[in-house]
Amino acid sequence: MYRRAFILIVVLALCLTGTGWAKRNVEDYSETINNFKKSSDVAPLFDTAYGYAVFPNIGRGGLGVGGAHGKGQVYKGGKVIGFTSLSDVTIGLQAGGQAYSQVIFFENEYAYNKFTGGNFQFEAAASAIAIQTGASAQASTDGGASAGASSGGSGGSYSSKYASGILVLTMAKGGLMYQATIGGQKYSFNPVED
Repeated sequence: MYRRAFILIVVLALCLTGTGWAKRNVEDYSETINNFKKSSDVAPLFDTAYGYAVFPNIGRGGLGVGGAHGKGQVYKGGKVIGFTSLSDVTIGLQAGGQAYSQVIFFENEYAYNKFTGGNFQFEAAASAIAIQTGASAQASTDGGASAGASSGGSGGSYSSKYASGILVLTMAKGGLMYQATIGGQKYSFNPVED
């Protein structure tokens, strides 16, 4: 049974990843960006980061074997400079599904160039900070690699939480997942065609 599920997830991931090859048009992600900006600690990062990638909707699901996929846009100076997509296939203790938004901030040119250089992958131990929606959103690093809204948080400035020049923030949109991590996620990048 696991073998069939694994094959199904791999085929699905390849199909979803393959859609990234088609020409894409710049879309309006302002709603997602504004949702993240509702946190007074997150809002300044959109102005101070060297660049950022926005994923309005990432879907993750699994039962023993799982996967995730999402499409986004990369910004520099507030302008869309390229398109990105993420995908991963996971095997292990997991059950359920969820949808979430994600923003990846690049602290400096090195981190930005590493991400936009083609194919980028987070290390297995990579973690995201989950923030709550609402004007008084706070962060939680409880659980490390949580990719959903938390029930509490430490708050504070995120500028000190960059790891290797990258800071990942997620915001749950719905669903229930026993485990969701960003470790192992693979990202592609294609520049905007003039």
